Amino acid sequence: MGLLGMNLASVLLLAFAALVGLVMHELAHAVAADRMGDPTPRVAGRLTLNPLAHLDFLGTLMLLVTGRFGWAKPVPVNFANVRHYRLGLIWISLAGPLANLIIALLASLPLRAYFSGGLLAGEATGQAALLLLRVLMDVNLGLALFNLLPIPPLDGAKVVQGLLPPRYSLRFEQLEGYGPMILVLFLVIPGAVSAVLGPAFSFLYRLILGV
Repeated sequence: MGLLGMNLASVLLLAFAALVGLVMHELAHAVAADRMGDPTPRVAGRLTLNPLAHLDFLGTLMLLVTGRFGWAKPVPVNFANVRHYRLGLIWISLAGPLANLIIALLASLPLRAYFSGGLLAGEATGQAALLLLRVLMDVNLGLALFNLLPIPPLDGAKVVQGLLPPRYSLRFEQLEGYGPMILVLFLVIPGAVSAVLGPAFSFLYRLILGV
């Protein structure tokens, strides 16, 4: 689901889901860093639900256009302040995608009940609520998967860096300067995002909904 071919109601639903997904993703990063000893996100004003503190114009537009994949402003983290550097690198990086997965799972609960016949939603309001939950699930599942790609500056790259032995971790970190260029190429090559993330999205979608 993207902006093209959508009516106003669908655009508003997608915008709401994007807002929730992006804000909670970055807030989770900020909270994780703060809990692990780094005050940088707090000083930068990122421990907030205020969307203006988190949203990135291009990343939000990307999410609205694709309906699934996008990003927000990265939370500034000084890992020199973080207790247990490697564990902190992994946990803080995973916090954002995990927040999106939790939202997707919570949204899926009423949907599972509906598809199994345990929930009736015949009225217009009920159908609208189910549609909102469907969009929330789609968007947050897409955000989680996209941000777990091991391409700097996405979260997956930091997770890989934290998991690698120190020698290889340093070499991987040195590739960070090429990350944005690789990411741009990945985004502009027609069909690349769907080819890489589509199968994983479909598998998790069916797994979560039990269909």
